[in-house]
Amino acid sequence: MNSLQLVLGFFIIFVYGLPQSIHAQNSEIIIKTNLAKFEPADGKCLFFIGQDMAAIGGLDKYNDGYCNYFDIPAGFTTYTSLSPGDQSFGFTNKGNDGIKSISNWGAGDICAQCFIDDPDFKYSVISIGLSLVNHEKEVAKGKQDHLIKELGEWIKGLGQRPVFLRIGYEFDGWEWNHYKKRHYLSAWKRLRTIFNEMNISNVAFVWQSKGTGSNQKTLEEWYPGDDLVDWCGYSYFGNPDKEMLTFARKHNKPIFIAEAAPVFEIDNLYFNTHLTDSETAKKAWKQWFLPFFDTLNRNADIIKAFSYINVNWSIQPMWINNPTFQKVDSRIQTSELISKKWEEEIAKSRYLKSNSELWNQLGLNN
Repeated sequence: MNSLQLVLGFFIIFVYGLPQSIHAQNSEIIIKTNLAKFEPADGKCLFFIGQDMAAIGGLDKYNDGYCNYFDIPAGFTTYTSLSPGDQSFGFTNKGNDGIKSISNWGAGDICAQCFIDDPDFKYSVISIGLSLVNHEKEVAKGKQDHLIKELGEWIKGLGQRPVFLRIGYEFDGWEWNHYKKRHYLSAWKRLRTIFNEMNISNVAFVWQSKGTGSNQKTLEEWYPGDDLVDWCGYSYFGNPDKEMLTFARKHNKPIFIAEAAPVFEIDNLYFNTHLTDSETAKKAWKQWFLPFFDTLNRNADIIKAFSYINVNWSIQPMWINNPTFQKVDSRIQTSELISKKWEEEIAKSRYLKSNSELWNQLGLNN
């Protein structure tokens, strides 16, 4: 940025007041005047916790999770699917499972409504991972319209409460999601069209990658389009996704790190990250948490939300034999060291938490 640009920037601020969002990055002033849906301004970042009821905590029967030890974050993460008839660890999907009642398909109890009904979560934003696995073609052809409308009515019934909907999350996780591009993109468009026809205004649409391995060409090919996507997202387990950071800046979209937990990988070998072990916790703080927060802070201009997965993965049926997560226990409260350092970081004003002004901070009443 040259001196003329700098002077002009300060002149604009002086004459018109502070814009909606100003960020400093690499000694440059970045002014963003058009915020995406539910995008917090001024370098703020929404903080979510996930990804099952025991992990989140804060409820009468789920009282040993994150919210039993720390302040309630801005939001919580939950999951559902448009995959009726599919089975997972003894559970048979009906579609929209885990939204209105408790469901468990091998990765802990899930129930979005249970948190909605609890007064402690009155000002909590919701992030929903919506799986289309094995059914993206049916969704694209309209065979699941009744489930889309059922989910839409539930979201609409939440009033102003913001919902981040991650349609077909980790679209490029071909090893486990194996989506077909043509059907995936058609399904995305159909869902958005139906929601628009239903006049659902309290939802932001998040396009989430697995977080590594997809170059710019692949991302462009799988991108539903600027008119259909509100936020870009990715999963952060082993590294920051520079490709998605580049892509989001190019398309002027904020980023939601929609899934994050400490995972150590060297040459395709995964190592223990049980935070219950003090030496492992020290290593995790230095080698995962510090780089993670550094990624958030160095990219404050676009990373506007993140969700930490506070789970003992190693005991859940879905992950017991999974080479990545079978050695992971990411529960922050189990480590005195991590808890102390985490609280110091998350207490910074940058990270938004549940509060009576949160809807205003997300532009709902502006």
